[in-house]
Amino acid sequence: MLSSTEKEALLGRARHAIAHALGASEPEAPPEAQGRLLEPMGAFVTLHTQAGALRGCIGTLVSERPLADVVDEMAVSAATRDPRFASVTPEELPSLLVEISVLGPLQSVSALDDIEVGSHGLLASGFGRRGVLLPQVATEHHLDAGAFVEATCQKAGLPSDAWQAGLARLEKFRAEVFSETAGPREP
Repeated sequence: MLSSTEKEALLGRARHAIAHALGASEPEAPPEAQGRLLEPMGAFVTLHTQAGALRGCIGTLVSERPLADVVDEMAVSAATRDPRFASVTPEELPSLLVEISVLGPLQSVSALDDIEVGSHGLLASGFGRRGVLLPQVATEHHLDAGAFVEATCQKAGLPSDAWQAGLARLEKFRAEVFSETAGPREP
């Protein structure tokens, strides 16, 4: 578990990295990374509009680099490289909310009972394809374990029953999810 100070530092780093990449006026730089932020961990950075709409999400499941560096890179990627969206503009950055999911290790899933909806994220892989859904996706879309598995397989471009049919590998992970509060931000 990250402390509230570490979470605030990561959120500040993410916003600072995006502003720097977009050439926007940058918020005050967060303090240097220390403690758990120097440990290698996977993370996803998700950007939302004030209305709650997704604006970008990119991450990595595992990393050999420090968490602080991973968050910096994923924040910039979520703002500029998510193929589902045009790049974030400097003008819209102050109205976006940053959410970070720090990931735990991957564990194999052998039965639906292994999945705690809302606590576990999923990775489905097969035929050279991979699909990931974060734990909050199941909660936000009111999915039970079976529907969550099917949606993860579909995200990988696989048939929804690929895991049940033995055509895909399914792994779970826990995520510590935290975000900025609503309200405009200084660019």
